[in-house]
Amino acid sequence: MKIIEGKLSLKGNEKVAIINGRFNHIITDRLVEGAKDAFIRHGGNEANLDLILVPGAFEIPFALERALSSGKYDAICCVGAVIRGATPHFDYISAEATKGIATVGLKYGKPVANGVLTTDSIEQAIERAGSKVGNKGAEAMVTIIEMLDLYSEMGK
Repeated sequence: MKIIEGKLSLKGNEKVAIINGRFNHIITDRLVEGAKDAFIRHGGNEANLDLILVPGAFEIPFALERALSSGKYDAICCVGAVIRGATPHFDYISAEATKGIATVGLKYGKPVANGVLTTDSIEQAIERAGSKVGNKGAEAMVTIIEMLDLYSEMGK
């Protein structure tokens, strides 16, 4: 059996963007730092990494659509943070952001990672932005790196 699997290595010429929903920026700034660090540590050229800022998680799919339709990027890493509050707003925003990211990613057939946190509390978000549970921004970028290599292995 032939196994086709991506490796955690960039060639240095991949053009990647991070789309960051700025709302809850104390959390999302850490996710961006983690994603950037993972990109560079795995051989990415920082000159080929763009940061696209949008107001919040709901706007991420719109920016993702525009970025992928431009043909400028090989992959996109989406990060943001939606933290549950006292109203159902959390449910609507997290569902639409997730659905939108998946839909746009499938439409363009390029690697897209969903690093948007959906947590019940600020404490959970802090844990996932670089404290106890690791940095989910870095994990999303590692997913991008592996998928870029896998697509290359599969002949795009």
